[in-house]
Amino acid sequence: MAQATAPRHAQSAGENLLTVDSLVVEYPTKHFRAKPFRALTDINISIKPGETLGLVGESGSGKTTLGRAVLGLAPVTAGTVTFEGNDISHATRKQRRELSRDLQVVFQDPYTSLNPSMEIGSILAEPLGVQGQSPAQARARVKELLDQVGLPSDAINRLPREFSGGQRQRVAIARALALSPKLIVCDEPVSALDLTTQAVVLDLFLQIQRDTGVSYLFVSHDLDVVRHISHRVAVMYHGEIVEQGPADQVTVAPEHPYTQRLLLASPVPDPDRQEQRRADRHRLLELQRQTTEQAGVAV
Repeated sequence: MAQATAPRHAQSAGENLLTVDSLVVEYPTKHFRAKPFRALTDINISIKPGETLGLVGESGSGKTTLGRAVLGLAPVTAGTVTFEGNDISHATRKQRRELSRDLQVVFQDPYTSLNPSMEIGSILAEPLGVQGQSPAQARARVKELLDQVGLPSDAINRLPREFSGGQRQRVAIARALALSPKLIVCDEPVSALDLTTQAVVLDLFLQIQRDTGVSYLFVSHDLDVVRHISHRVAVMYHGEIVEQGPADQVTVAPEHPYTQRLLLASPVPDPDRQEQRRADRHRLLELQRQTTEQAGVAV
């Protein structure tokens, strides 16, 4: 993948925009008297204004659940989610509607997240109308948004199916930007795109952040992607944060064995280096297996 320009480190030394403190998320099970399934355990993260926190982990690690908890789409069993100093862990529907002006989301699949029967102009104008803008104001804002994400003005009258995957994701980004939010939760926003398009969309995210100062919680399974987009990185494994720190440190010289495995799982073009990475990853897996077995015996 072509490398995107690395983001400038956030300069804000003020209070956190988002703080997640000792968060626990549990889901009830179908079996009578069975313990609930714990998806997240004691999660602690923070994001400052203008900063990107990359949240990385394999499928099932809990990273998407954390993003959903921030958005109010997953139950908060314990702990708090604080946005701009206000506890939003159990916000009501009315409070969530008010929060939507400052807290938005870009989903993984750019096609299923867009109404296929609505023209792009209507899709982008919908949140503006909900917030009370007139049709003329909404139309002017839609034109600004299309220009901001690099789409032609005639896109207003076209349907989502008339665009490529990368263009549809640009529409999804424009919709998230419509109300000028302070934080966008990006849930695997480039994983459905080919490598060349991924690089273009990542560049767009970076340019938007430079222009607007928006913050991102950027969820991805790809350590290489979060290296390009993030100021800091948090690594999730089995519902817990196992490593967290500056992007250059976590993605280049990780300390935790799981993060090291993620790094070694990224393919490289050199066959010899790839073979060595595969051997190193196998060694780490074997070491982890032995450590787990020893811990089980000790218990």
